Amino acid sequence: MPNTILTTPASVEINAAANTRRKFLYAVTALGLGAFAIGTGEFAMMGLLPEVARGLAVSIPEAGHVVSAYAFGVVIGAPMFAVLTANWPRRTLLIALVLLFAAANFAGTMTTDYMSLNILRFIAGLPHGAYFGVATLLAANMVAPQMRATAVGLVILGLTSSTLLGVPAATWLGQVWGWQAAYVFVASLAALGSVAIYFTVPEVAAEKGASPKSELAALASRQVWFTLGIGAVGFGGMFAVFSYIKPLLTEVTKLPSGSIPLVLSLFGVGMVVGSMLGARLADKNLLHTIAGLLLWSALVLGGVSFAMTYAISAIIWVFLLGTLVAIGPALQIRLMDVAGKAQTLAAALNHSAFNVANALGAWLGGVVITMGYGWTSTGWLGALLALGGLAVFAVSIKK
Repeated sequence: MPNTILTTPASVEINAAANTRRKFLYAVTALGLGAFAIGTGEFAMMGLLPEVARGLAVSIPEAGHVVSAYAFGVVIGAPMFAVLTANWPRRTLLIALVLLFAAANFAGTMTTDYMSLNILRFIAGLPHGAYFGVATLLAANMVAPQMRATAVGLVILGLTSSTLLGVPAATWLGQVWGWQAAYVFVASLAALGSVAIYFTVPEVAAEKGASPKSELAALASRQVWFTLGIGAVGFGGMFAVFSYIKPLLTEVTKLPSGSIPLVLSLFGVGMVVGSMLGARLADKNLLHTIAGLLLWSALVLGGVSFAMTYAISAIIWVFLLGTLVAIGPALQIRLMDVAGKAQTLAAALNHSAFNVANALGAWLGGVVITMGYGWTSTGWLGALLALGGLAVFAVSIKK
């Protein structure tokens, strides 16, 4: 008799589950590739400011305005796209956002005018928040409720891993071939991401009844504002320190400048570890995770003034600073829970809040340094911001 393979209901169910898992992994990898391209494009400019300044015949501080232009684009673009595209099919919207990012980056490589580059960097920032908002929502909806934060963490892993792999590659290209080469690389990654999304991410219609009006309803929710406040204040502490990490390491720790890139790579490792660990913890207990991670942030940031005194502890602390991004997936899920039907706007605004944290932390850090409290004072400032975020969280759960 010929050999036959018996198909049982159990085996059919196992095969179906394996197929579903495969499709999810393909889709989340494509979404992560888009996130990787956006993260590389966002952070690479910070390491190429001297090259940009020379190319445009401006000072390095003036070149730094292109970083601010991008952040301003993120803050404006997140709510704008979330509202205006509320009823778009989700995959179509993601592809459009990634292609806009790719086009703006590619166009930026062809300008030699300072003002034009600022405008194009602003345009490149516009799709950032909306992309992450829609991508994380889509990923979360593809898994069981108890796995939502893990799914969000996998998308954000694309962003965090860009600091470890994409940014060094883009920086090397920019230093060898000119800063324009770095952004040809970024645009190419984004274009590749759009193709991957087209072939692996299922087309999902917008929520029934979704409209600009329904998305704007999120702005009437106090819990949405509280959650955004947690991120804008509590996450600002990390930026208060990291914005000045190079002078901390060279002036306080006394590390040679040539070792700084290698030390800073540990920050990227910390971001990758933190985003995945934070997502797993959030799936187990969301509110406890948010509170615990804010306390962890205060502890790490408060230890900066002591840790930066010695080389070994400073290197360890750079890694620990990277882990503070662990709160990102938890806040994203919290927004999904409190936003009602205005999911897209709330999720997109999370990235606006993080950019507010970036601006707030860097500005306040500069204030305390200018006042003469020294480079390490940014650590105490950061700890106070983390505790401020915890205070906002405490108020939110009592309302």
